[in-house]
Amino acid sequence: MEEKKKKKIGFNIIKNDSTDGHGGFGVGALSLNNVSPVIIDVEASEAAIEVGALHARSPVERGIKFLPNKEEVPNGKPYWLIWVTIDRKEEGPYYAGVTACEMTVDREIRRGYKSLPEHVNRMDKSIKRHIIVDHMDSKSKKILEDFLKNHDAGMWERSLQQLKDDLQAN
Repeated sequence: MEEKKKKKIGFNIIKNDSTDGHGGFGVGALSLNNVSPVIIDVEASEAAIEVGALHARSPVERGIKFLPNKEEVPNGKPYWLIWVTIDRKEEGPYYAGVTACEMTVDREIRRGYKSLPEHVNRMDKSIKRHIIVDHMDSKSKKILEDFLKNHDAGMWERSLQQLKDDLQAN
């Protein structure tokens, strides 16, 4: 039997810093090169990098009409969209910005809940090196912590203490 190889997708690492002093095009512009969306399936206890989520085109989001009121999707399956920004310091790359957004999906009725302004603002906050994960449920925090550690233990070790503290299950 032939084994199917899982395609390993990694985080986006900063390529060239457009603010390195050359003063050319793009200086001061926000770059999406170093932000990666991670989707947590709470019920399945799984997390995965889903680059399609940058444009709301992840497998979870495809074919779903999102509504701004959570009450309109009472049987929605819980997910978290996590914006993870990687930066580099002398010791190496680390998780610099990590922000979480709530999302629910009911495949049966092809409806879901998410706050688009929140998703955009949290992506911006992640790019600006903020940590916003303390509002997550304990199970999801553990899933995210394990995912980040397993993805790259060195990046986890070099990350801010705030990230480690905020992901400790309450």
